Amino acid sequence: MESSPSPERILQTGFAFWPAKTLLSAVEMEVFTELARHPEPLEALTARLGLHTRGARDFFDTLVALGFLTRDDSGTYANAPDADLFLDKHKPSYMGGILEMANHRLYPFWGALTTALRTGEPQNEARSGEDMFAKLYADPARLKEFLHAMSGVSRGANVTIAKQFPWEHYRTYVDAGTAQGDLAVQIALANPHLAGIGFDLPEVGPIFEDYVEENGLAARLTFAGGSFFTDPLPKADVVLYGHILHDWDLEQKQHLLRVAWDALPVGGAVVVYDSIIDDARRENAFGLMMSLNMLVETSGGFDYTGADCQEWMRSAGFRDTRVEHLLGPDSMVIGIK
Repeated sequence: MESSPSPERILQTGFAFWPAKTLLSAVEMEVFTELARHPEPLEALTARLGLHTRGARDFFDTLVALGFLTRDDSGTYANAPDADLFLDKHKPSYMGGILEMANHRLYPFWGALTTALRTGEPQNEARSGEDMFAKLYADPARLKEFLHAMSGVSRGANVTIAKQFPWEHYRTYVDAGTAQGDLAVQIALANPHLAGIGFDLPEVGPIFEDYVEENGLAARLTFAGGSFFTDPLPKADVVLYGHILHDWDLEQKQHLLRVAWDALPVGGAVVVYDSIIDDARRENAFGLMMSLNMLVETSGGFDYTGADCQEWMRSAGFRDTRVEHLLGPDSMVIGIK
């Protein structure tokens, strides 16, 4: 028996910016970092965070209702387990950096999604003639913060790749577009027989090397500076592109797969992972919205299906292509030379 039409999903989706902005503001004001020190009652927490009394109680109780905070019978607030682990700035597991970026940059830019859909033009800093990435790469402190945020959002997939891919058949790898180097690090931690290279723009080198040193992997992981649009990739048994291909237009995507093919020996593998859209384009809503994010953020980037990526790999000369789910919205596409 079919259910009757209901406005519930329409209203939940149409007002989804309410819970999103509540969480983003909580991260911005370091609510979870404060409560990680110790639980606090309403008055003390309001004062510590410098909030006006009018909205504070509703704000904290909304976070309770959303599952990010708890409140006991005495009215004392504390972090829920997920928030305590991932949203306390003093923990190495902190992944709020990506939410900070979402709050400061993506949230206002997505307000211009209609314009992006009508014009096909990015709606970020490019509207005022700025190059966000040029400014970012010119500021080492901001660049380190940004790359750390990228590691946080990618960590789960990185760990899964380190364990799921058949690394026993290979000896070396290059992580192209390595950023802070978390994918390279997680692979090395899980596979002691491997040696890897992080490849990215030269400005990233010191940040990568510091992160590798922190994880005790300097003997097995090295950095190579360059651009994968102008320079060849280092030779290796496996080339990985983690959350890279979706940034670029079709011609650039195809170029990246060709330079991977050039860097690999016969039998070598390319591994591409993103929020791969399901082939029917009906289920992975996150992947589809990530593609809309590429519309807002880039001049030609878009997300894609596993079938799309396999076709591009075969055009570049790869064989035995396959798609494997990682976790959440992320999957990897593998091609063998």
